[in-house]
Amino acid sequence: MSKKILIITQNFYPELGSAGNRLKNIYLLLKQRGYDIQVLTTEPTYPNREIYKEKLFWNEDVINKDSSVMRVSVKNKKYNSSFLSRLLYYLEIMIKMLKEIMKEPKKFDIIFVSSPPIFVAFVGLAAKFKNKSKLILDIRDLWPESLKGVKVFHHPIIVESFRILEKLLYKKADHIVINSEGFLHYLNEHSPLVKEKVTFIPNSAREKELLSSTNNSTTALKIIYVGNIGLAQNVHIIRNLAEKLHEHQIEFLIVGYGVEKKELLDYIREKNLMNVKIVNPMTRKECLELMSGCDIGVVTLKDSTVFETVLPGRIIDYITCGIPIVGSIAGYSKTIIEQEGIGLVTSNSSSEEMLANIMKIYHDPGLLKKMQKNCHKLIRKKFMWETNIKKLINVIEETR
Repeated sequence: MSKKILIITQNFYPELGSAGNRLKNIYLLLKQRGYDIQVLTTEPTYPNREIYKEKLFWNEDVINKDSSVMRVSVKNKKYNSSFLSRLLYYLEIMIKMLKEIMKEPKKFDIIFVSSPPIFVAFVGLAAKFKNKSKLILDIRDLWPESLKGVKVFHHPIIVESFRILEKLLYKKADHIVINSEGFLHYLNEHSPLVKEKVTFIPNSAREKELLSSTNNSTTALKIIYVGNIGLAQNVHIIRNLAEKLHEHQIEFLIVGYGVEKKELLDYIREKNLMNVKIVNPMTRKECLELMSGCDIGVVTLKDSTVFETVLPGRIIDYITCGIPIVGSIAGYSKTIIEQEGIGLVTSNSSSEEMLANIMKIYHDPGLLKKMQKNCHKLIRKKFMWETNIKKLINVIEETR
């Protein structure tokens, strides 16, 4: 008899971004292997509700036809820089999800809950106790550290309160899954007793995505930035890089969304940066095809110790398409990029150095080809869902 699993997550198909894609693939691959899966999630709202009125984003028939995906609607809006607004948004989700948990008659063997936000993780904890089941906690980001990193709030009492709740979750979880090995040091430092129940399962690519990912770049250099344009991404360096690329007549594509997007758009218009093309949100398939026609992918994060632990999803997407990375980033991601030879990195928020690294790759065809080859090699070695799902299956079967 197959195990009954409840996946609880704020982000799920068809939402854009790494979190939604991660949970979609976990759902699909576990279902393929015969598990009885149910999902509790929200109506898609990121980057906005309007785009999901278009049918092209609802392109997974298996999920579209599945009545076991429960969605709660959210009235409050998260996507601005107000801490109070975000707090109300998260609390509304938590309360509505808790109501669904309390009235759900089905019993589950495994609760798989993905965090952040930490409020959704507590829904998972409630489901664990109600069902007397095992709890697998999927950590995609460190809370409350990531909120400190983007300077959403600094109040020590609030931070310490969240930290106490965070430790409680780590303690009560029967197993913990992390999507970045950079989290290990933090977990060992703050909750040393949990290290024996941690498994690394990174964001990954599907085999079918690799088959359609080829570099079709022409002689004209084309740079791309894909993903969130938010509080963590260091928009200042993105706009400075855009201006420097304009000076060299280099095309710069930006496929992004987030609270800082308007500021970036205003800057591009003010400076009349004709080389920069802002592309509206698109499906993952369309985005991968667009990336595969570019030469170099850009990744940036603010200079904060908390971001030294993360592995941004756009890095996985770039190497899925075989394009080298130029980044302003530190810590775990910097180590991966440099050790695997898939790009060049500066860790001092210098757009001048980023431009120099772009030109270095472009003017050395041998280096470009080597990095492209390393990207394809790395994605198959470490970041394939068809392989990595086996780790999660082992966790599910061994969590008793």
